[in-house]
Amino acid sequence: MIQRLAVSLRRRPAAAPLGAAVRCVSSASVNVTVPLNFWAGKRRTSQENCNKENVYEPATGRILCHLEPCGAVDVNQAVKAAKSAFGHWSKMSGMERARIMIEAAHIIESRREEIAEMEVVNNGKSITEARLDVDSGRLCIEYYAGLASTLAGQHVQLPGGSFAYTRREPLGVCVGIGAWNYPFQIASWKSAPALACGNSMVFKPSPVTPVTAVMLAEIYTKAGAPEGLFNVVQGSQETGSLLCHHPDVAKVSFTGSVPTGKKIMEMASKGVKPVTLELGGKSPLLIFQDCDLENAVRGALMANFLSQGQVCSNGTRVFVQKNILPEFVEEIVKRTQAIEIGDPLLESTRMGALVSQPHLEKVLSFVDQAKKEGARVLCGGERFVPSDPRLKGGYYMTPCVLGDCTDEMTCVKEEIFGPVMSLLSFETEEEVLQRANNTTMGLAAGVFTRDVRRAHRVVEQIKAGSCFINNYNITPVEVPFGGFKMSGIGRENGQVTIEYYSQLKTVFVEMGDVDSLF
Repeated sequence: MIQRLAVSLRRRPAAAPLGAAVRCVSSASVNVTVPLNFWAGKRRTSQENCNKENVYEPATGRILCHLEPCGAVDVNQAVKAAKSAFGHWSKMSGMERARIMIEAAHIIESRREEIAEMEVVNNGKSITEARLDVDSGRLCIEYYAGLASTLAGQHVQLPGGSFAYTRREPLGVCVGIGAWNYPFQIASWKSAPALACGNSMVFKPSPVTPVTAVMLAEIYTKAGAPEGLFNVVQGSQETGSLLCHHPDVAKVSFTGSVPTGKKIMEMASKGVKPVTLELGGKSPLLIFQDCDLENAVRGALMANFLSQGQVCSNGTRVFVQKNILPEFVEEIVKRTQAIEIGDPLLESTRMGALVSQPHLEKVLSFVDQAKKEGARVLCGGERFVPSDPRLKGGYYMTPCVLGDCTDEMTCVKEEIFGPVMSLLSFETEEEVLQRANNTTMGLAAGVFTRDVRRAHRVVEQIKAGSCFINNYNITPVEVPFGGFKMSGIGRENGQVTIEYYSQLKTVFVEMGDVDSLF
């Protein structure tokens, strides 16, 4: 049975004074629809006796709804539905697939505020960021809808009138496994190229943020997609394992931590299934003394504090050339202290709640460890309690800047995944490049300098998959995103991703007689 659970949203008092903070919501409540599993065109209740799990609202700490994890029977049904839809979808022309995807994008645009509000309630990020995430998901679907009709092979002329050609064909049922930091966006980024290539998908969101992926499934169905084209199964490690091992699954795309990514790769290898892995990072941001200091400060803030610092590509190792370090520190601390923390549904809020209580405690423990190892807390790094009594149970902390950091410190070596910036000084380009590359990960990197030659020289030598010059954390869907080394395999977004959701078939055509050696 489908139920809608009314969750009260915090409203601005009707008599709020002029200039008071304005909240995004105009309704008194938002409906969280359960169940959260979806396959064969409908929301589904698990057919197995699994214990329900609590889903929390990070801003308040209260229970938002309950999740039913999927077991083997549920996963089999979802994959079966996807396999059935693949048979029809893969036979459609690129133009036919594109029309449905464009319609889905239009529905997302019309429901932008509703989806963004639900993302905030389930994830804790600010409404301003959530709207941009929804836009990114929509743009990704539009982009791959445009590519759907361009998928083509190659003709090769051979001697004697014979020839060969290639066909780019879909893989089949693809599995997407999402992370909790960008729930709706990741579901869109994984499904859009998969569907454009003619595949179907079973998507498993993070059990921490399970709500908005189901909304995307309903949107695809409403847009005219075949039932079973995009399915959602909820659950944790066991559900993910069932998907990776399923014999009818052709590919797995995962976003998450390095340790889990290794397990996904190992499980997929049992069936020799291709994987796309977008994993963690400990990315360097290099700020040279000839930079535009104002832009460098803005870039460092964007590189560390988006989504409460819970971004895999964040440039958390901020290397600042020694001559400008005092001036940079003064400005970055002042700006960090000015970040407005609190109710993520307020338009004025720039930092909402971290995603869960355990994660908040983990991030704070990294700050404590940094202090023990000799780092100096220049600002923040403490639990934050908003003045609104309804938010006192939320998972908030003050954004933190750590000074006097060295390369050997835990805060510099390990991914914290929270609003913690580590500042390091350097003197020469050669020195900072060696230090920047001294990591097992290589997701992203950035450089701020006015010297164009230096910028390109530095980027060429940095071992990272996504690099930024005089900006940071910009992810247009037209551009590939992914990492080097232990930060992952494959790419998301851009034209190249078509290659990761399709396979190439070569066909040889003989126009003469067979020249046999026997």
